[in-house]
Parts: sequence; C-alpha cells; structure tokens
Amino acid sequence: MAGKGGVGIDLDLDACPQREAGMTAYEMMLSESQERMLMVLRPDREELARAIFEKWELDFAVIGHLTDTGRIVVRHQGRVEADIPLEPLADLAPSYRRPFVEPVPPAPLGGVADPVGIEAALLALIACPDLCSRAWITDQYDSTVGGQTVKRPGAADAAVVRIDGSRRALALTTDCTPRYCAADPRAGGAQAVAEAWRNLTAVGARPLAVTDNLNFGNPEKPEIMGQFAAAITGMAEACRALDFPVVSGNVSLYNETQGTGILPTPAIGGLGVIDDAATAVGIAPAPGDTLVLVGETQGHLGQSLWLREIAGREDGAPPVVDLSAERRCGDLVRAAILRGGVSACHDVSDGGLLVAVAEMVMAGASGVSLMPAPSGLAPHAYWFGEDQARYVVATQNPAALLREFGAACVPAAVIGRTEGTGLTLPDGVTISASRLHEAHERFFPAWMN
Repeated sequence: MAGKGGVGIDLDLDACPQREAGMTAYEMMLSESQERMLMVLRPDREELARAIFEKWELDFAVIGHLTDTGRIVVRHQGRVEADIPLEPLADLAPSYRRPFVEPVPPAPLGGVADPVGIEAALLALIACPDLCSRAWITDQYDSTVGGQTVKRPGAADAAVVRIDGSRRALALTTDCTPRYCAADPRAGGAQAVAEAWRNLTAVGARPLAVTDNLNFGNPEKPEIMGQFAAAITGMAEACRALDFPVVSGNVSLYNETQGTGILPTPAIGGLGVIDDAATAVGIAPAPGDTLVLVGETQGHLGQSLWLREIAGREDGAPPVVDLSAERRCGDLVRAAILRGGVSACHDVSDGGLLVAVAEMVMAGASGVSLMPAPSGLAPHAYWFGEDQARYVVATQNPAALLREFGAACVPAAVIGRTEGTGLTLPDGVTISASRLHEAHERFFPAWMN
C-alpha cells in the first residue's frame, strides 16, 4: 500500500488468526502463504464484513488501521518489530528492466481448400478438446447451490447469479485463446479481453471489470519477455477501448517443461452486472425464432480451430481485433436484449459461426435450418472462420432488429430459422440433435475412463 500523502499503517500481528500462532513477525509479514487477502474497510463496515466471513466459516481479523504518520509500524507480542517509512517501500522499490524481443506477427494465411466438407468438419470440431462439452466436470458439482443461479453451465455465454435479496445479478466469464497469443501476443491479449466483454454482453450484462491471470514461460528469455510485454499492451488497449478496467490479477511465470515454455496465456476473468436478472438471456433459441448474424464476416481461417483440426496446420495471423467494432456491435446487441427484442444470444468465437449455431441447438429443444453462405466466400471459410466482434441473436422480430442495426451501420443478416429438432445445413442434410450431443459429449468420459 502506497505511502502517498503521509498515509501510514499501524499493524498488530497478535490479532492474526489462531492458526498463525507461533509464527514470528518476520514469517507473517514476508512469507508467501496462499489463500490470504488484505482488505481496507471503512470503519462503519467492519461488523458487516465480519458477519459475511463468519457466515461462510472463514477467518477474519482486524490487524491494523491507517494512520497519518507515513510510516509502517509492526507490533507483535508487545514489541515493535518494525517502524520504517512506507513511501520508499511503495515507490522506490527496484524494478526489472528485462531485455525483450518484439514479436513478429506472422504473414496472413493464403487460401486453404476444404478437405472434408461442412458436416464432417462440424462434427470433428465440436468433439475436439477445445470445444467439447464440459458437462462431465460441471455435472459433478451443484451449480445451483444457494438457489441464486440464473443461467447454469452451458446455458449461456456467461454464468449468471442473482444477488440475494435483489433483482440484480452478476455475470461472470473467463476467456483466453493461447494459440492467438502465440502467433501475435498483442492481438491475442486484446482478443482475450474482447471475448470476455462479448460473453458478458451476450447475456445482457453491463461489463464492469476484469481480473487477469498472466501465465507465461521464462521471462529471462527475451522472446518470452516480448510475449509478456506485447500481450499486456494488447490487453490495455482493449480495456481502454471497452471501458473495462483491470481491478485485480496475478502473474505466473517460468511455466516450462524441459526448457519449452507454455503457450502465452493471459487469461481474463470478466465481471458484469444485470439490473434485472429476469432480462438475462441464454443461447437456446425458441420456436418461431429467426437467427440473425451481427457483425462482419470475412472468413478468417488463420490460427483457427478449423485450420488445426481439419486442415492439420497451425499458421497464419490470428483474426483482427477491431475494438471500435466490438464496442459498436456489443452495445447494440446488449440494448436489444434489455428491451426484450432478443430471445437468445451467442457470441461467435472458437470454431466459427457453424459451431456457435450447433451449440445453440444443443442448448435447447428447437432445431435450426440454415441458409446458404453468401456468394464470394468459400463455404468452409464462412462457416468456420473466426472473425471477431460477432454475435448470433435469435429474435421473433427480425425486421425491427435489422432496421436498427442497419441504421447504426452494423452488418446484420438473417442466417436461418428455428425448425424441427436438429441442425439442417444449407445443402439439406440434417444432423440430429442426438448426433450433435454424442459428438460433443464423448471426449471427457472417454479420456477420463
């Protein structure tokens, strides 16, 4: 805590929880024990905070208070163990200036032929580890504990939990695409923030804040330090453009196996708020809905899952992250949700448009019949490209929605309608819901057993 303006801290370590009895002041102040948090409370909120922690059987202790001395004083067992100026500790600590190499973005991807067709590619993608169902894991836990769950796992782009005693709800999500970050850390860092923002928006939440978890290899290697610096730059650009501030986070470095670092993984946790939990939407469309694709589609296959899983390649540049387009599209989609004009919404991310639609079919009881890809784009690029700033919205009034998006110069087009119980592709082939589920759900049970 900074010592600006003469602010000081007076600590009494005898008030620490009983489990720390027997530890020295040095150990309590400087050890890296986990699962500890330090909060600064207003004096009139102390008992409220204590009641919350005691309700959940968690340790809570008032160990000190702020002063106007500009010093940190540490007392333990009746002795003053430390009494030193605070400002030098906060503002004059040494900082690393590690050498780094600027990452070189890869060249754009050229044309890639479709080796298997749309149906086979979809079934392979929804079964791959990146996109397969997590139900094997989530079903082992009580996702409705406390009775405040509004959207259960798999039902929406973000978890939605009602605040007890209020109409408000919190929306929470975590996102990162490490393969984008490995190819272009700056673009990948921005994309991680943008996708978290989209996922909150897609349930109707107003994005409020970010917490980050920065996982990288050895920063003493200039190329890894370059990844780290570039990813943070991209994250900062996205946070500023989307008004999505970072309020907390942590860093995990030196993540290597036999000298090979992990993919750069700046994981983003996003928090949003919904003023009325009843307005939150999931990803399952309703009977009679029309599906509208919002956002521009160019068929970007560089670093896509289709490219890796179907074409057997991992090259090209990741998709462009247009932060002004993210803001413009997302704000319009959220406004439409809050007005009640959208019955379901799903952002388009890993796997592209067809994967997003298949996930919507699997989430509900209504099938979808799709229209052909527009002329000028290869069908596999249209259906599996991972262009950003896109949503699929289901609505009972597509004409009104299209007028609104058109007036704001945001691309939007009808791509299909709810019909039957399966997914009908533009060529007339229908993939049953049971076949989609079988492909989507088989990975974890087979892998774990």
